[in-house]
Amino acid sequence: MADVVICPKCGRSLGEKYEPASCLQCGEHLPEDIKGRLPGLVAFAPASAPSASATSSRARFESIDVVRGVIMIIMAIDHTRDFFGIPGQNPTDLANTTPALFLTRWVTHFCAPVFFLLMGTGAYLAGRRRSPGQLSRFLLTRGLWLIFLEVVLLRCFVYQFNVDYRVTMLIVLWALGWAMVTLSALVRLPVFVGTAFGVLLIAGHNLCDSVNSASPLWSILHAPGFVLNTPEHVVFAAYPLIPWIGVTAVGYSLGQVYGWDTDRRRSFLLRLGLALILAFLAIRGLNTYGDPAPWMRQETAVYTVLSFLNTTKYPPSLLFLLMTLGPAMVFLWSVDRATPRILRPALVIGKVPLFYYVLHFLLIHLLAVATCYVRYGSAHWMFESPNLANYPFTAPPDWGYSLPVIFLAWALVVVAMYPLCRWFAALKQRRSDAWLSYL
Repeated sequence: MADVVICPKCGRSLGEKYEPASCLQCGEHLPEDIKGRLPGLVAFAPASAPSASATSSRARFESIDVVRGVIMIIMAIDHTRDFFGIPGQNPTDLANTTPALFLTRWVTHFCAPVFFLLMGTGAYLAGRRRSPGQLSRFLLTRGLWLIFLEVVLLRCFVYQFNVDYRVTMLIVLWALGWAMVTLSALVRLPVFVGTAFGVLLIAGHNLCDSVNSASPLWSILHAPGFVLNTPEHVVFAAYPLIPWIGVTAVGYSLGQVYGWDTDRRRSFLLRLGLALILAFLAIRGLNTYGDPAPWMRQETAVYTVLSFLNTTKYPPSLLFLLMTLGPAMVFLWSVDRATPRILRPALVIGKVPLFYYVLHFLLIHLLAVATCYVRYGSAHWMFESPNLANYPFTAPPDWGYSLPVIFLAWALVVVAMYPLCRWFAALKQRRSDAWLSYL
């Protein structure tokens, strides 16, 4: 007879495929000995207890989902600010920003590097269940799907709500897609080759900062710029591929440590994280290499610190990646043994990252449309293609809200997304339809 697991909090039957960690229905943490506990409910104990290695494996996968979920929750702050913030405002311009606005933007810098890194790590873990050829085909098809999703579905029905293609930005999913396509080739090579390739791209791409080129190919690979620029249509590459591909390749190599024993893995993650942080402090302090924008002493100590932290994201400089990936390693170390109760909602979100990404962006845009209707009696601005300075939409007159309003809208979006993510995570757990692997 099949094993059945019952959640002690909500009483939900979790099915025979369930690996105890936390209930996707209510978020309750489930210890290993939960099976068969509840009186009055039918539960069948397994023939033998799970092995220590299986339990450890579940904890390791869970830590990756937790970290990914946290950074996706943080990511929504920046996307909410895109739609509800003051148009044209640059939070990292020290001449016009405030510490609160700067740090609101700075904390979201962690999102893209961690997501690209963990995508590579997830690819390595997925490869343990596939042959190199199968993994390569899987990454190739999913990468091409992400590119299509970015330039067609999200561009027209999520970011801008129009199909005129007057302005098209090549952003996160575009870069993720090409990183997966590149990784589909790298997985056929020894892992150390991909590691060396990724480190070379990350550490060496700033050597090209002095190259000035208007070539569309250069804009795609290294320096943000126009891929197409005509009076009728603009295509702008905001996420140059070279450094992001490097981060994904390094993330694939990181997947190896999730086959190590717990103590060795945790020691490595902590030591690597601290080493990256110290490298950031040392290289940034020298002010000679690693970022095209050197830090400078400001009128106050606070703004001097902000200048020190104000590294370049487009493209992500060596120092930007050291600054963000170092703390990410420490975070992975801190949640490696168990998921803190406060982070269990993030665990659910981290299991369905693409689903969350698409829907949270759509929800933010719809919330902005509703706000515009209430405030102006019309929302035609929300459906008009913007110029690059006002992407992703043409703002109405006097549009823009303070940080407290932005944080309130962000909280509403995240709270609304949680039950949707919980439902979809449970659906993916129950079913194995091919189409689910694309979400």
